[in-house]
Amino acid sequence: MTASDGTLHESAAPCVDPLGDPFLRTRFALPARPATFLRRERLLRHLGQALLTPLTMVNGSAGAGKTLSVADWASGLGRPVAWLTLDAAVQSPGMFWAHLLQALRTADAPVPGEIGFPADAGQVNHTLLTRLAAELGTRDRPVTVVLDEFDRMTAPEISQQLEFVLRHAGPGLRLVLVTRTEPLLPLHRYRAAGEMTEIRDAELAFTPEEAAALLELHGLRLSVRAARDLVDRTRGWAAGVRLCALAAQRSPDPEAYLKEFEAGHSTVADFLLAEVLKRQPDQTQDLLLRVSVLDRFRADLANALTGRDDAEPILAGLHRENAFVEDLGHGWYRLHPLFREILGAHLRERSPGLEPELHRRAAHWLRRSGSLPEMLSHGAAAGDWEFTSRALVDDLAIGQLFTGLRSEDLAALFAGLEPGTTSLATDLVRAARDLSRCDLDRGLVHLRHAERRLPPGTSEPAPARLSCALLEALAARLAGSPDRAEQAADAARELQREVPADLLDRHPELPALLLTHLGSTRLWAGRFAEARTALGAAARSPGGAATALARKESLEHLALMDYLDGWPGRAERKVFTAMTETERFGLPQPSGCGLGQLVLAAVAVDRNDLGQAEALLGQASEAAAPDPVTAAGRSIATARLLLARGRARAALAATDAAVPADVDSPWARSQAALIASSVQLAEGRPQAAAETLEQVAAGQPTCAVGAARARLAAGDRHAALRLLDDVTARGSSGPAVLVRATLVRAQAANAAGDVATARRLVARALTEARREKLRRPFVEAGAWAGPFLAGAPLHALAAGWLLPGAAAPDRSLPPETGAAPVLVEQLSARERDVLRRLAQTMSAEEIAADLYVSVNTVKTHLKSVYRKLSVNRRGDAVRRARELRLL
Repeated sequence: MTASDGTLHESAAPCVDPLGDPFLRTRFALPARPATFLRRERLLRHLGQALLTPLTMVNGSAGAGKTLSVADWASGLGRPVAWLTLDAAVQSPGMFWAHLLQALRTADAPVPGEIGFPADAGQVNHTLLTRLAAELGTRDRPVTVVLDEFDRMTAPEISQQLEFVLRHAGPGLRLVLVTRTEPLLPLHRYRAAGEMTEIRDAELAFTPEEAAALLELHGLRLSVRAARDLVDRTRGWAAGVRLCALAAQRSPDPEAYLKEFEAGHSTVADFLLAEVLKRQPDQTQDLLLRVSVLDRFRADLANALTGRDDAEPILAGLHRENAFVEDLGHGWYRLHPLFREILGAHLRERSPGLEPELHRRAAHWLRRSGSLPEMLSHGAAAGDWEFTSRALVDDLAIGQLFTGLRSEDLAALFAGLEPGTTSLATDLVRAARDLSRCDLDRGLVHLRHAERRLPPGTSEPAPARLSCALLEALAARLAGSPDRAEQAADAARELQREVPADLLDRHPELPALLLTHLGSTRLWAGRFAEARTALGAAARSPGGAATALARKESLEHLALMDYLDGWPGRAERKVFTAMTETERFGLPQPSGCGLGQLVLAAVAVDRNDLGQAEALLGQASEAAAPDPVTAAGRSIATARLLLARGRARAALAATDAAVPADVDSPWARSQAALIASSVQLAEGRPQAAAETLEQVAAGQPTCAVGAARARLAAGDRHAALRLLDDVTARGSSGPAVLVRATLVRAQAANAAGDVATARRLVARALTEARREKLRRPFVEAGAWAGPFLAGAPLHALAAGWLLPGAAAPDRSLPPETGAAPVLVEQLSARERDVLRRLAQTMSAEEIAADLYVSVNTVKTHLKSVYRKLSVNRRGDAVRRARELRLL
């Protein structure tokens, strides 16, 4: 030994550390991989880059699989690897370098004796480090050194010394650090120079496929879907997946266990509590337990829960230590979901009754910070219903119960609203909750309670009164009460002037919903022009996803008016546009009660596509109609289909079902009369059929045409023509009305012996009908039209769409009618996947299983495919796709 530098040389034959203790072989041995260890090739490929860069850092939380993954890689290198597992006994510089030199010797990569050996456990001479770096730098083949659990090295001088050796050893050293924390090395320099390989938690996490393979090694054969559920819950945390697999082996139903295991009382909980929580100081443990009630948190929010002011350094330290605290950026953090679940269970055991108080503190802090959605969740969890309801109302957010964005979440959240809590805000929330479910009776009870708390001249803030007006407009729509809706809309317009502009701008759904409710009641009252004004404004509402549902409903109402006016093509296009309004924002599609599908069903009947009509109505058969307009729409579409099927009495019964409403609807009444007249005509009572319609024919072109047809059947040709002249004079009717009117005129001319005029009129009807594929009017016309359609002059107009056979080119149609189909809007990759399986005649359920998605998702994609291809049926979609060479 040379006393001048405090360094032992080889003559001392150092078989012990500087403290005189023998080296423990376990510190230098590669950790053994268990029989159930899963080799993950993607990690091995990435670790392979460690041989190309001076520094590699594998940084992950406790149990992330760092050590075993690096050991697996090192064992397959085919070259010496110096492995050193660090612990508390090796934390001083002298001890660290003594063990590192011993690791090199153990790996058959010894250094010459003249380099020396630390004689003092507390320090190391700089000369030794210089000699070591110089010696490593002369080697032809680099030495790979793995330092496991490097996070235990907290002395800054060790990191400085290690960086000195790494930098000066050049290509002779490849250093791999396995750590839970960011090492105190100048990592930015290595990153900037491209001299660093990094593997972190996200890459260490198991994928669903890897989890399934690991479970299989434990004797558990589960689907990738079940493994995906486990990965979602554990975030792919290696120890969590492995511990769950071990526990599931003892369960009679492993798949059910992995899906439903109680995290707070499991081997996973034991691991996390021992490895993470109990290693922390008391104040840190207290903070972690308290923030477990939060989805995400900031330091000042955590301080509000603890009553202290030390959260910022604690959270930053926990994140650095990879202690299952994730940094979301901008000062926000969150706990690993499984860790949070375990902490929550531990909190309830350790401090019973504290959880509601923590939620209350969080709600009040979030209210001050303007985070309404999170505030509502915590207010409800605290059972502070008055505070929570008041926040929703004051923020003018009550309309969100009707937007589809958070509607179900809010309804579920306020489902626990205690009956004993009564105030203006709670009454309004109860009313909104019930009206959102179309429960008019219960909703009105709560709404009237709220209104009694709002006498004239009340000092209540404008948001509460405006919320009341919105709910009143909705109640009026559900009740079919146009006057009440107008009054509510007028009140809302006045109140909007009192609401701060920035608050109103944050809630574009409110005016959109008001206009939709107002337009619906105007439509019900038969005031189509005024209804179009309100609904058109709603359909043009800005606001993106917040107003998508209002835009959809408005477009569906506009489509119904187009249909009633005889414009089926326009109606259909509006419905398809309406579908995209919610589809593009991923909002849930209404199941069965949408007005749009009822309009499509009625259009399908006009096209004599009875199977499609029946399918659309079948989807809507079990859902309750939300308002009188939709109820009447369902009645009309159902009756028309039944009539087309020849079930006249059933059609009559469908229109006889009363639609509950405060006032009668002229168009609903006239449509019911039209069905009744058709039934009477089918039963050979043309006089009764004519009289039924003439009572409601004024202002109703569809009814006037029906009455003309009945008068002609009764032998009164002149009365029939007078009714048709009135329809023609109006000039605003659509093709569905005009085609029927033209066919009645043709029938009248044929009955009078004017065959040439009859043929000309049938040709006109065919030309107009072909654009819209209106087949039903020709079926309804009766046998007299058959000879005209079969004849050479008209057969070409009917062939291919009305009659079998190839259609001849028609010069009377616009050029694009005969053009090759063009796909205006491209199909997404997923829509093409669905389309390819559709061509294989797979059912929606089979497609869903094949693509690992829900059946509802498949149906949403199908609707989008149909819209983009301008078709209504599966077969048509496949045929059009082949024409467009998409298949």
